[in-house]
Amino acid sequence: MSANTFSFHLECIATPIGDMLVVADEQDRLRALGWADLEERLKRQLTSRYGNLQLRSQPVSTSIRNGLLAYLEGKLDAIDAIPVESGGTAFQRSVWEQLRRIPAGTTMSYGDFAARIGRPKAVRAVGHANGANPICIVVPCHRLIGADGSLTGYGGGLPRKRWLLDHEAAAQGRLI
Repeated sequence: MSANTFSFHLECIATPIGDMLVVADEQDRLRALGWADLEERLKRQLTSRYGNLQLRSQPVSTSIRNGLLAYLEGKLDAIDAIPVESGGTAFQRSVWEQLRRIPAGTTMSYGDFAARIGRPKAVRAVGHANGANPICIVVPCHRLIGADGSLTGYGGGLPRKRWLLDHEAAAQGRLI
């Protein structure tokens, strides 16, 4: 393997909303999280960030797997401690970092989020960064919604976005 080739672990985990593809590096940092039925999309995202890439089918760390499974069982804060390394531009990384600060069970419009991060005129750029997020759920891009409260684009599909929002609300004992 050349020095310019990235090698990541890939594990498929069954979830209530489809098989989830979990990609992690040797340092047990989550690099990508996506859906098996959208595997090509995930691979395109990884290739665009890292170039030459080798995905080895092997389990990711127990802490990543257990954190994801605990979240899916209703312990919403279990994903907060999962370390991530996402690549991307400085702006994208800042958006993704701030997404992790939106509390579980909370939604926010793209405009409100842009204002929150000090970039009120960057609504479209925030939308593009959100759409390029390679680590769904843990970097909770599903928590951003349209200004009118409608569900807008989600790389995993709107039914999954709805499920994640409903799951978070139910785990907190309320409905959205």
